Amino acid sequence: MAKYYDVHPDNPQQRTVRQVADDIREGALVAYPTDSCYALGCRIGSKDGIDRIRSIRHLDDRHHFTLVCQNFAQLGQFVRIDNDVFRAVKASTPGSYTFILPATKEVPRKLLHPKKKTVGVRIPDHVVAQALLAELGEPLLSSTLLLPDEDEPMTQGWEIKDRLDHVVDAVVDSGDCGTEPTTVVDFSEGEPVVVRRGAGDVTRFE
Repeated sequence: MAKYYDVHPDNPQQRTVRQVADDIREGALVAYPTDSCYALGCRIGSKDGIDRIRSIRHLDDRHHFTLVCQNFAQLGQFVRIDNDVFRAVKASTPGSYTFILPATKEVPRKLLHPKKKTVGVRIPDHVVAQALLAELGEPLLSSTLLLPDEDEPMTQGWEIKDRLDHVVDAVVDSGDCGTEPTTVVDFSEGEPVVVRRGAGDVTRFE
């Protein structure tokens, strides 16, 4: 059975956040809130976590995983980014965007797109997600919590707990965080290509 953490959306309890971070360090796969839907998250190097996310979501090896980062300095450790792209990404973070960029050697090969050697990165604008990232001290390997054959993600922590009780290790509930996922922008070739229209305004990239 998954642990259930009820976390205040505006003033997350530090002790609870620390417990969740400890779970993740020990290999847990967690469902947690972001500014664009709930997400599944685990440590970057967790092969078991990656395999479980693929299994839950029925993902193939072409799926771009996302490294959810606390800030821009952390993001810069994991992707290569030139000056023009830097300005565009910086102006849109934190926020409801995922950017696909060439990965550095800090990113495990298993997370890379097999041909492009790219990875998704984002910085969420969500109090609880930010508190968890600050406590963890490293990015979370993440994927939107959208189940196979369903059009919209689940938005209620209790529902996630009920349905995924035996396939995740913990659920962090801080209330509804919407059904619209991030806008995904691919900068891997230098020019922005909108791959998915979501919660983030796409006009700046068109």
